Amino acid sequence: MNSTIIAVFTAPELGFKGNPAAVVFSSSALKDQVMQAEAAKIGMPATSFVFQDNAGDYQVRWFAPDEEIDLCGHGAAAAGIFLANKAKEQEIKLYHNGGSIVVKHEGDQFSMRLKAIPTLERVQPPAAILKGLGLPILEMYRTANKHLIVTDSEEALAAMKPDYAQLRQSEIFGYAVTAKGDQVDFVSRTLVPHVQQLEDQATGSSHALLVPYWSARLNKTNLLAHQLSPRGGRFFAEINGDEVVLSGTFEIEK
Repeated sequence: MNSTIIAVFTAPELGFKGNPAAVVFSSSALKDQVMQAEAAKIGMPATSFVFQDNAGDYQVRWFAPDEEIDLCGHGAAAAGIFLANKAKEQEIKLYHNGGSIVVKHEGDQFSMRLKAIPTLERVQPPAAILKGLGLPILEMYRTANKHLIVTDSEEALAAMKPDYAQLRQSEIFGYAVTAKGDQVDFVSRTLVPHVQQLEDQATGSSHALLVPYWSARLNKTNLLAHQLSPRGGRFFAEINGDEVVLSGTFEIEK
């Protein structure tokens, strides 16, 4: 099965390598076990499986090496870029179980439009997360995707050394840990302690919830964000009603 590896939200001048995703295009829908086995074989943080249905629409599902992913922003971006190149089009609409995502692409630039994910309620941080993160938690919110955790500084977030064994004592699946940035509007890291990956590199779905939060807090509609993961990611972001537009650069790695 042929695949193409595309890294998105890169920033070569900053040393940010972004988040890589594999894209597999097939003539029809594949069985779940086939997709899971192929994703494990490829070994990327996410593999996007895309096919065109009878109506001509592009359908996409995402798999990590060890399980299916409900919403994968960087995987959607990679799939959109792949299809735009294949179809010689600048805009691609992808359909998934939760709705649709529009990806635009020109040169080495891309943008993606997805639904904003609002915070639902403020919650008390579980003891396992307080201990496992080892940094001050100012606020914690539940959302329909992952939890949002606010800490006090970029320095603390960059220095954070998660204790994943401790974090797994909480049933909470994953969280975007964030702080106001020193040189950019905000910074973040995304942790998923219950799966193989542990920390994501440049997370589109996290920014679908981070951008509305920071837009309201900073009273800005256009924001610049960095993800302080080992590979690093840069996000140009805009909030537009109930949608978030994420833009950046990409590199086709294979």
